[in-house]
Amino acid sequence: MPGFPKRNSNRPLPREASAMSGFQLPDDLMYNRGAITDPLAYARERGNASWLFIVGDEFASMPQGMSYEQVKAAVPHTARVVSDPPRVLDLELARQHVKALDTLPRPTLVSCRTGPRASAVAYMYAGLKAGASYEDVMSAAQSEQAPFCAFPEYTQWVRLSMASLAARE
Repeated sequence: MPGFPKRNSNRPLPREASAMSGFQLPDDLMYNRGAITDPLAYARERGNASWLFIVGDEFASMPQGMSYEQVKAAVPHTARVVSDPPRVLDLELARQHVKALDTLPRPTLVSCRTGPRASAVAYMYAGLKAGASYEDVMSAAQSEQAPFCAFPEYTQWVRLSMASLAARE
């Protein structure tokens, strides 16, 4: 995605970010930051064992689109939770994301079309599993320039999902 640096998924957050918040996205949970043109090469380059694909079949026919079949050919373990527009991110989708990510071996890639929703899923899940506060998750996400931070509806979804799902665990 233009304007965002590429994340080196094997590199921890800068010391200042982790010291400020105490939370960081685990190295074994990654998300895309733009369109993925070659799913097999993308997964191999990052060493992914699994992939949570969060877009629907419509994406395969779009320019720079990708099918779930391509994802399944790229890694041995996959899951799909269709979460792209016009679908609204809600608590039910958050539950499905958590359930899928709980079953996938690491390292895991979460991908959407260009990265914002995938990054929201990754940070929501990691924050929930770490028992982190929403504020700590957002501090780390903003430090790392996670694409979802640019979308108020996604930051709100992360906040509400973490609060609701943490109360149930």
